[in-house]
Amino acid sequence: MTRTLAAAALLAPCLILAAQPAEATTHKTTPVAAANRAATIEPVAQGFINAVQVYPFADGAIYHVITAPERVTDIALQPGETLVAVASGDTVRWVIGDTTSGSGAEKRTHVLVKPFSAGLSTNLVITTDRRSYHIALTSLAKTAMAALSWTYPQDALIALKRAAAATEAVAPVAVGIEVEQLHFNYAVSGDRPAWRPFRAFDDGRQTFIEFPATLAVGEAPPIFLVDGKGEAQLVNYRVKGRFYVVDRIFDVAELRLGTKHQQIVRISRVADGAPKRRGS
Repeated sequence: MTRTLAAAALLAPCLILAAQPAEATTHKTTPVAAANRAATIEPVAQGFINAVQVYPFADGAIYHVITAPERVTDIALQPGETLVAVASGDTVRWVIGDTTSGSGAEKRTHVLVKPFSAGLSTNLVITTDRRSYHIALTSLAKTAMAALSWTYPQDALIALKRAAAATEAVAPVAVGIEVEQLHFNYAVSGDRPAWRPFRAFDDGRQTFIEFPATLAVGEAPPIFLVDGKGEAQLVNYRVKGRFYVVDRIFDVAELRLGTKHQQIVRISRVADGAPKRRGS
């Protein structure tokens, strides 16, 4: 009897130490549970379009989907999005499959879920070629969401920026200017880098410098105005497509790019009627 009690006394500290990691783990899950609750987006009445709950997509959010036995819930992905994988925490008590609708650019993947009984809960992770969806599934006795899909605010913003850039690219470099107002008496000389401008001209107020299309895919050179003493000063300009637009008229300017082996292209305004020399 004495030996048994002594052994128990010796084992007691070990049992306490063995129990401590489990308690620590329990405490550590509290922030996780709080974060999951904060990240979960619930279905709301104003989010339905007919019977489809439409969520705004946010990376890292968890979308709550309510299902029911003998009811299939349709999870519709973005048109053109390609399904990579679907993973669920419980594949025994849930039926999960996928199908497609439409064709071409409008082809759409649908992930279909159905629970075997009420009172179930699990998670679903859907990965595609564009993003990952995190879904919390619960099952009720009779009520189920017929379908859900997403809007993609970030994609819409990117599309707007691309449309604005495309509009700006095709917009004229200047408006309201008559050909008779333009003066092309500028000579381009110096080095011959890939970005060397074709020509320069002005309308009496602004100077326009036209570059080849390769300007958009390489490093663009800054422009400096050179005074009568040969001193250079950086000048403000705008980029409109393939053009630099300088809001003044200058006699001499230089485009400079590089440090150790600097490339320099000089643009000089010459007198009307004088030959417009192009340097070799």
